[in-house]
Amino acid sequence: MFFYQGPNRLRVITMDQKCEWKDVISRSIQYDFYHTWYYHSLDRSGEPILIIYELEGDFISFPFVIRSKNSSDRYLSSVYGYTGPLSNKNFQDWDIDVLKDFDREFLEFLKAGEFSTVTARLHPFMDQVLLLENLGGEFKEGKSVAIDLSTSIEQQRKGYQEGHRRDIEKLRRKGYYLKEGSPEDIDSFISIYWENMKRIGADEVYLFDTQYFVDFMASDDFDVKLFFVIADGQPVCASLVTLTDGIIQGYLIGTRQEYLAESPAKFLLDQVTVIGRNLGMKYFNLGGGLNFDEDKLFHWKSGFSRLYLSSDKWTFTPSSAT
Repeated sequence: MFFYQGPNRLRVITMDQKCEWKDVISRSIQYDFYHTWYYHSLDRSGEPILIIYELEGDFISFPFVIRSKNSSDRYLSSVYGYTGPLSNKNFQDWDIDVLKDFDREFLEFLKAGEFSTVTARLHPFMDQVLLLENLGGEFKEGKSVAIDLSTSIEQQRKGYQEGHRRDIEKLRRKGYYLKEGSPEDIDSFISIYWENMKRIGADEVYLFDTQYFVDFMASDDFDVKLFFVIADGQPVCASLVTLTDGIIQGYLIGTRQEYLAESPAKFLLDQVTVIGRNLGMKYFNLGGGLNFDEDKLFHWKSGFSRLYLSSDKWTFTPSSAT
């Protein structure tokens, strides 16, 4: 277990300190399920930690996973998804001298831990660059597609690409419908998801085992729903959907190969926006392309909305800091 005893305001919360981790996240002005203790508990690739800097009742926190390339090279990175730093107030409201002090203590922590690099995929709905830009490092720019759920469903659908709108309406006429599943239906989702990932030759990082899905649905830190598109009496498309702090997103999604030409995933996303509105969600985060590229996946998502949010990857090398 990693241990750090800093001299001043920065300390480390470990996975053994579940209640404290949960308390910090709950007091943040904004957060997503990616930041939670429970989501980090599902990561088996390293040792999750939550760094926290505290000053007079205010705080800045930053979740990481300690990973190792070998016995002499360890580094900090993020869990799968969008993380980045959090605070109990907007970063622009922090005094610049305090932010500089955070930078100094964070750098001291990194050097004490002998971490070779730090990487984090920043959250598209949170203005986190302000905190990190003084530290330096490299920001690889990316875009995330989002749907504003404060607009009417009619206005939203007018914004779809014509092909998306036509495909969705065709499936509606054919009798396709959305059904909410339960934890007992997870095997059906896994079957569809694994088939989908193997077909596209997905990296191993996306090939979660059965227990991962079971545990994910059992979360007590964030809301999870399971949805299926039903056609011909069977599930042909499925998605695990999260709802956290006003943001709904399809965490994982898959489609049966024999129904790919029908594009049931388009129908699913359209119907999830209806549910999101009914549950008081503000945005549907569709995410971006693979490796921050404006690729085929990105353009498919752009067919639903032209609302693009910055989603940067931050990489920092402590040894290069002055």
